[in-house]
Amino acid sequence: MSARERILGRVRDALGRNAPLSAPELAAIEAKMREHPRGPLPKMEWDPLAQFRSRCLALSSTVDEVNVLADVPAAVARYLSANGLPSAGVCWPEFASLDWAGCGLNVEARPPTGADLTGITGVYCALAETGTLMLLSGPATHAATSLLPETHIALVPASRIVRCMEDAWDWLRTERGTLPRQVAFVSGPSRTADIEMTLVLGIHGPYRVHIIILGAL
Repeated sequence: MSARERILGRVRDALGRNAPLSAPELAAIEAKMREHPRGPLPKMEWDPLAQFRSRCLALSSTVDEVNVLADVPAAVARYLSANGLPSAGVCWPEFASLDWAGCGLNVEARPPTGADLTGITGVYCALAETGTLMLLSGPATHAATSLLPETHIALVPASRIVRCMEDAWDWLRTERGTLPRQVAFVSGPSRTADIEMTLVLGIHGPYRVHIIILGAL
């Protein structure tokens, strides 16, 4: 008997179930799972955009805002220059046509390697309650672009900011149906305080997370 079978056996014994579930019992469980009921939630009586900005800053992310997507290369160039960072990086394919070169940047639309220091991504949506980015893996949304480079720049349309994680999962079920292989949540730069309770950024991911909100002006 495998470890999995032993564990499941103990669970069945604890529940007093020594036989397979009946068809009505299975139907009731499946119906409950399809409902995706929500637990208790706070009132969240705040403006989602203002709350998102506030929580991002609290998480040590930095925030900028532009009117339209075409303004992004200039905003990225300003951020990299102000922080003394290299003017090269990689981006998701959907941003390949932006005028990066016109702003003095060398940005390639490809997955990152260990030599790439800046990764530029979009998001599936963003959570105002916690200042969190939600990213989905896929052929055109390389997961490593937000994880491998030292600097992660995320482009967040204001229209894709939801109030809370429950809203984000509702969107995903409605818009996509089938879940992707990976759903990633990014809440500021990676960090740990495991060593002598001293906070260290960039321990298992980007040192910096810079968020550019589109259409919020």
